[in-house]
Amino acid sequence: MDHSFIAYIEDSVKKNWDLPALTDYNGASLHYKDVARKIEKVHIMFETSGIRKGDKIALCGRNSAHWGVTLLAIITYGAVAVPILHEFKADNVHHIVNHSESKLLFVGDQVWENLNEASMPLLEGIIHMADFSVGVARTEKLSYAREHLNELFGKKYPKNFRQEHIAYHKDQPEELAVINYTSGTTSYSKGVMLPYRSLWANITFALEALPLKPGEKIISMLPLAHMYGLAFEFLFEFTMGCHVFFLTRTPSPKIIFEAFAEVKPRLIIAVPLIIEKIIKKNVLPKLEKPGMKLLMKVPYVNDKIKHTILKQVVGAFGGEFVEVVVGGAAFNQEVEQFMRLIEFPYTVGYGMTECGPLICYEYWTEFKQGSCGKPIHRVEVKILSPDPEHIPGEIVCRGPNVMLGYYKNEEATREAIDAEGWLHTGDIGLMDAAGNVTIKGRSKNLLLGANGQNIYPEEIEDKLNNLPYVAESIVTCQNDKLVGLVYPDYDDAFAHGLSNEDIERIMEENRVALNGMLPAYSQVAKMKIFPEEFEKTPKRSIKRYLYMEAKG
Repeated sequence: MDHSFIAYIEDSVKKNWDLPALTDYNGASLHYKDVARKIEKVHIMFETSGIRKGDKIALCGRNSAHWGVTLLAIITYGAVAVPILHEFKADNVHHIVNHSESKLLFVGDQVWENLNEASMPLLEGIIHMADFSVGVARTEKLSYAREHLNELFGKKYPKNFRQEHIAYHKDQPEELAVINYTSGTTSYSKGVMLPYRSLWANITFALEALPLKPGEKIISMLPLAHMYGLAFEFLFEFTMGCHVFFLTRTPSPKIIFEAFAEVKPRLIIAVPLIIEKIIKKNVLPKLEKPGMKLLMKVPYVNDKIKHTILKQVVGAFGGEFVEVVVGGAAFNQEVEQFMRLIEFPYTVGYGMTECGPLICYEYWTEFKQGSCGKPIHRVEVKILSPDPEHIPGEIVCRGPNVMLGYYKNEEATREAIDAEGWLHTGDIGLMDAAGNVTIKGRSKNLLLGANGQNIYPEEIEDKLNNLPYVAESIVTCQNDKLVGLVYPDYDDAFAHGLSNEDIERIMEENRVALNGMLPAYSQVAKMKIFPEEFEKTPKRSIKRYLYMEAKG
């Protein structure tokens, strides 16, 4: 069968046997042959403890080489992987383990400290990802399997373990591979059922479109329990024979900065927040000098200056990458304009968990500013609008990447996928004649103006976030008036000697300046200052629904 995802994994292990595969940044490294050996041992554990194909196995922990090994071992065995974000609260983790009916749970150390095994009665065992030791065994078979693992391995491979011994599960396109629970922004999240064809379609597209070669390096900084990080910072690179470095701690700009300088990745996959922080903290301050600003305006010096700045920015990302792929949220327009001006090699893609995840992408040289690329090969995309080029409508798509549905939730599945197989994304956008898709906002965030105009809060927030001393913002509608909720950049404000009264005055000035950039129907009537950061999902998007009723 030529549409096999697992065949990609098997071929890569055999072909890249002696190459480095997975490294914990500042920690241990595994070669492809080490990964294969560990997968084999985990398979023996599964077999001996009575795990069958199709059984669900959950994994929850920070990114690491062993997290990668665990996921590969689960799917190459033919079991179903249930990756869980390690930032989820304990009761969310318990709920997902129970709802998915997982037989085993692999945990990272930090996660295990907070969990309660009694709250997960269906589990047969809990295994520590760090060393594959058994933390909780509820069956004799599992204890036996772990205690006799090396002996069982030795019996199975008496001479030594080689490439030709590898024979993994033969996957079918419609067979379930992964259940991925979406970030629980509203009540409990839904379990997205992704079949092997979805993994195959995403990885095949990446192999065709993303320029990587065996042995090249990449940094994995997005959570592997999200499809974006899993598909494009791990599975694709692994099938390609690349060397993946995992940032095992929560990646702050400082750590990312160091890692870029040291690893010099060949491709960078990121969310806007990371890119924006590095540019705002490390690049823009150098340009704020009056001389620099002036030079940017002088036409003939321009190219030289632009080149100098480009070199600085490229250097900040390690200097050896072909492009930076941004996804997961919209880019700040000012940062994007700056990147376009200096000709920085970036592109913005679009996807969602339900598509495992990719829907749109375009290589940076062809990419249209402000858009999120074009529909990827094998995927159809259309806009439900009488005039998709000018009148925004809901984005729908269909193709082999689309999920089977939500686990044990037929009603939600019927709402998401229509009779013709189109997945309704809930995003509103436009598509031009060339196929470039531009997102205007989430349909559920859409606000209605007094005369029925559509107001996209994201567009107003994007402008507001560029004004002085604004760290983050939410625009919401209260009593038929738009209100800007702002968390100020207190560090910056206090560093400039401002008091709380000054901040209030500046926010009022910001409101006036903002309204000068907006049409009459989307004027912001007042500003409210929040003393702390807005709550976010693990994907770093603000939990808007918590603030919709913010009175005061």
